[in-house]
Amino acid sequence: MPSKSVGAEYIKGLWEENPVFRQLLGMCPTLAVTNAVINGIAMGLATSFVLILSSLVVSALKKLIPSQVRIASYIVIIATFVTIADRFMAAFFPPISKSLGPYIPLIVVNCIILGRQEAFSSKNSVGRSLIDALGMSTGFILALLVLSSIREILGMGTFLGHQVMGAWFKPWIIMILPAGAFITLGILLAVALVIESKTKTRKN
Repeated sequence: MPSKSVGAEYIKGLWEENPVFRQLLGMCPTLAVTNAVINGIAMGLATSFVLILSSLVVSALKKLIPSQVRIASYIVIIATFVTIADRFMAAFFPPISKSLGPYIPLIVVNCIILGRQEAFSSKNSVGRSLIDALGMSTGFILALLVLSSIREILGMGTFLGHQVMGAWFKPWIIMILPAGAFITLGILLAVALVIESKTKTRKN
């Protein structure tokens, strides 16, 4: 099977293989922290930091890691960068760190990150692994941004803490509750399926 171009390798993470809307990976942080845009952005950036750097390290060391301990080795590498991200956020952005709670440390077991190491970084060059990680990271951040924007605007009438809805608007409290996360994600997944269906129909 021919290799994808660099552009296609990056773009696949935005839609074709979007980790949230297409692969349904990383659902725990996606549903838990997207009640506010700032939380969604922070989680997206932290996850991207870990994904990109761990992909580079795994790809660079893939020939040195015995196959029998590859998963354990990936987890150690991922945990190292998660610890850095967690401590950095706690030191420089304590309110956000407190708001995200245990979900930053839980990046260690995020299926997006471990899955990309096993499926891609361990089998491709450092350059292609970097492009793949950047594409998946961008797709994840965009998914969290869309989800958190809808929930914050409808749930609090604000965007990044700034009032965007008039005095007439009565916040939908359910949108900032866990149920709101499931409802919003369900609607977005339905929209994604409709778009995919129409795209396939046009191609045919």
